[in-house]
Amino acid sequence: MSTDPYHAVQAEVQGSLQNAETLRASYLRIRNTAQPDSEELFWARNELKATLSALEADLEDLEESVNVVETTGARLFGLEESEVMERRRYVNHVRRVVENLRAEVEGREPEPERSRPTSMVGPSGRGTDSSVPEDEDAQAEWAKQEQQMILRQQDEAIDSIAGTLNTLHEQAGLMGQEIGEHVEMLDDLERGVDRSEAKLSTAMKKMRKFIRQTEGVFLPP
Repeated sequence: MSTDPYHAVQAEVQGSLQNAETLRASYLRIRNTAQPDSEELFWARNELKATLSALEADLEDLEESVNVVETTGARLFGLEESEVMERRRYVNHVRRVVENLRAEVEGREPEPERSRPTSMVGPSGRGTDSSVPEDEDAQAEWAKQEQQMILRQQDEAIDSIAGTLNTLHEQAGLMGQEIGEHVEMLDDLERGVDRSEAKLSTAMKKMRKFIRQTEGVFLPP
């Protein structure tokens, strides 16, 4: 069975689409508050345009994976025809979203809703319907997939943060243990220095006493 790259590419497209929506919200906020020649607005617009360009490239890869399945045959990939149609609907949905975002950032009116022609050819070589119907069930399914992907990404982010916190906790514990050991070593060193100073003071006293005693012996009468 051939490898199906759809879900991996879809995850990249979905992540890029969420990033584009975030940048769009930031761009609209800046546009509503800043001057038309504002540098901040200039950078926000260019960043959104660059993200949309990258998203369009990912979308082309996603559409290509759908084309491969349609051309080769769904069953070769272990898929049903309904799944292939659902993938085509998703590609068309994302493409309309990207087109509307680009129209918005370029100051154009969004294009009206329309069905996009497709070239769906099954393994038998017979062409299927050239247009894909858009209905509420498809919209609900897209929304459901998007929500599930967001939840998975949030769970992965939470797991990553939890792992980082555990690592920091362990490192903090090791650092605290090392600091405690160093404090004990410094205390031992300080006590050793105190003892050495006491011994040195005693030795100096004895030396001075010895010198005084010997001075009387060697002085001439």
